[in-house]
Amino acid sequence: MNNLTAAQRVKLARTPGRPGTLDFVNALFTDIFVCKGDRLGREDPSIFGAIARFHGKPVTVLGHRKGRTFEENMKCNFGMPSPEGYRKAQRLMKQAEKFGRPIITFVDTPGAYPGLEAEAGGQGEAIASSLALMSALTVPVISVVIGEGGSGGALALAVGNRVLMLENAVYSVLSPEGFASILWKDASRADEAAGIMKLTAKDLYQLGVVDQVIPEPEGGAHTDAKAVFAAVNQALTRHLNQLNKEKDLAAHRYQKFRAMGAVREEVEP
Repeated sequence: MNNLTAAQRVKLARTPGRPGTLDFVNALFTDIFVCKGDRLGREDPSIFGAIARFHGKPVTVLGHRKGRTFEENMKCNFGMPSPEGYRKAQRLMKQAEKFGRPIITFVDTPGAYPGLEAEAGGQGEAIASSLALMSALTVPVISVVIGEGGSGGALALAVGNRVLMLENAVYSVLSPEGFASILWKDASRADEAAGIMKLTAKDLYQLGVVDQVIPEPEGGAHTDAKAVFAAVNQALTRHLNQLNKEKDLAAHRYQKFRAMGAVREEVEP
């Protein structure tokens, strides 16, 4: 599928039938114990959290939820979390740290919810706190971008020692529509924007933002979900085994993100 344009990959990343977080959780994990609530406000269904077993070993699993039906879309706010969702994720991350459980996250969101009530509830602080917490975790963290990875809403679950992407997933600072609206005052030029944003898995791998691109079947992940689950399973197993050998996972994560965007300047004599 190397001949697809960036705009075509954006459409595939948004395909309604594409495997979501719950599909990956049910396919890859056992003994799933779902955890709800942030212990401060309310339950936010747009963030899934659970304790489970991956090949018999306990892990903490987090991920964005968009829902399948219109009713689920509304309940999950189309995958746009509120502060309560990020605070729930933080609660489970701290719990994972306490008990030494690796953390696996699945990223699929157009972005954090920008509504008035979310801002009033401390959306910016919740995202910033998630970034700070993930940066300092001493347990392995692997993040998998499975669909859309939109802005800080995605990054709040993606500060991982390893960041993986499905072949037709996208990951960017904002949507192509938002980019086109800001740059050209014309959201209809979204396809053109996608072509210059470097948001595809291939682009981000070349830039060093992601560590592995996981191939998808011809036509996208929704055409053969079992093959995608098998590929993700293999990738998670390999990276977890590698990370278990790291002595300082927080330092490893710090160096990974500090290296992004670094350039070498050569001064002429």
